Amino acid sequence: MNRFLKKKDTTIKKNSFLTIYQRKFIFIILFGIGISLIFFQIDYNDYYVFAQQINHTNTNNNNNNNNNELSIENLIKSGSPILGNPDAPITILDFSDFQCLNCGRYVKNTEPIINETYIQTGKANLVYKYFPVVGFDSMNPALAGQCSQEQGLFWQFHKLLFANQKSIDFGWVSKDNLKNFASQIIGLDLQKFSECLDGEHYKDHINKDLEMAKKYQLRATPSFIIVKNDGTDHDILTGAHPFPSFAAIINDKLEHKQ
Repeated sequence: MNRFLKKKDTTIKKNSFLTIYQRKFIFIILFGIGISLIFFQIDYNDYYVFAQQINHTNTNNNNNNNNNELSIENLIKSGSPILGNPDAPITILDFSDFQCLNCGRYVKNTEPIINETYIQTGKANLVYKYFPVVGFDSMNPALAGQCSQEQGLFWQFHKLLFANQKSIDFGWVSKDNLKNFASQIIGLDLQKFSECLDGEHYKDHINKDLEMAKKYQLRATPSFIIVKNDGTDHDILTGAHPFPSFAAIINDKLEHKQ
């Protein structure tokens, strides 16, 4: 009888231990799920997605406000760097980060073909928009880029930085290094550039580009908005796509100008 009671008591204790253990285990799982849900539901307005993904989104929202800000006329007024003839029928907006490795790949492999095929032939122009979200040091080269634009030398600076691109947040885009890069550009006033960079004169300009990127839900670098000259009929291309992806969109717009 005593043996039976002891055995039964031991069984109850084991069952009780298992129940407590199982409850703790379930609680930990539920707690983890709750944390995950909170993390992944962060409002996009407060959080940037830094992933360098590649996909294609085609949107044709003809909202008047959006069209207005995407027109070449307003892009010129905003002070954004523009390559090519402003009267070209197609505009390509390049949302980029000088630290973005995929952006570097696009600049090396695809941009030269776009330049030769569409920009130099007057069929399209290219507008650079700052999207400094890849790393902690990304704001510095964005500010420096617009300081070079102030002197009409953005595309020379753009080419120089991407040609010397290093790993993200590796120190290569410190303000001192950016001034050294700028000193290599013929015709650039280094003192004026340095004052502009140190004073962060174009912080508001960069933030406006970031706001535009958020407005169009751009979540990766590089991202492109391809529109007609008046800002209508926009398509979004995300990632360092090869030339045919751009050609398909641009040719379609050229065929349907009216």
